[in-house]
Amino acid sequence: MTLDVSLLRALDKIAPVRPQEPLSRHTTIGIGGPADAYVVAATSDQLAAVLSLCRAAGAPVFILGSGSNIVVGDRGIRGVTIENRAASLSWLREEDGALTSFETPAAASVKRILRADSGCSFAALARQLAFAGYAGLEWACGIPGTVGGAVVYNAGAYGGCLADVLVTVRVGNSHGEQRVAAADLGLTYRGSAFTRGLLEGKAVLSAAFRVLRGDAAQLAERVSELDRRRLAAQPRGRNAGSIFKNTPEHPAWWLIDQVGLRGYRIGDAVVSPKHTNFFVNAGQARAADVKALIDLARERVMARFGLELELEVALVGEGF
Repeated sequence: MTLDVSLLRALDKIAPVRPQEPLSRHTTIGIGGPADAYVVAATSDQLAAVLSLCRAAGAPVFILGSGSNIVVGDRGIRGVTIENRAASLSWLREEDGALTSFETPAAASVKRILRADSGCSFAALARQLAFAGYAGLEWACGIPGTVGGAVVYNAGAYGGCLADVLVTVRVGNSHGEQRVAAADLGLTYRGSAFTRGLLEGKAVLSAAFRVLRGDAAQLAERVSELDRRRLAAQPRGRNAGSIFKNTPEHPAWWLIDQVGLRGYRIGDAVVSPKHTNFFVNAGQARAADVKALIDLARERVMARFGLELELEVALVGEGF
């Protein structure tokens, strides 16, 4: 689509605008056509300003974090794609239900609240907290993506999930900002009010987590243990993470394996022989190749087990 020139000029005053930017450069699976306009927001204020301009102009917006957990269509994304690099951290204290910033957490306090901008690497944040002796997010040490994406999809692994520690989020839209309590986000298995369209037009600017003081050495060992488990189970190379959610009856990888798709290939998209719920870009895979594998897996699992595989990865844009 053709974006209004005045909007592009206004955006360029906030952050440089790149027209027709290939999104294959910005996704972990290395697939994706061009964005009509691509803007990098370095702070949460920039992110809020860009969002406000786009919403006021009626321009479509897609917020890109680290490029994991998504497959972008071969014809790209219409409107404005915002790469979110806002990564500020601050400690908070809770008094009479209000959260206020302060420099260093009180030594006597056992529970701490940390606010992280939505562009923070979720895995890096989890590691940073664990190595500093704060427990609550160590299970996330290997989850790719950003804090904002983790909120939207209620990220989880190894028995933990974001809903266990999330206190509140700050969201923005064309009318400004507001704080939303975690209890009002409808967090479910890999889903939230965002994924169900109940907060349409709003984007996560930051999130606050409640963590506990713990033993740094023990937490570091836990991180190392999870690293070993993940490296042993998950494939390397270009992929988007888990393609399907697990069903109540069986894990998705087992179902895909049982219907004979381990190592199956369409074009350069391959069902990983190491973990069948990961689809790998083995060369010049197209989004259409990945979608064909997704459809095939769903058809075979439904035919054999009567179970519907639900996507965990998001298919974004045009050209599937």
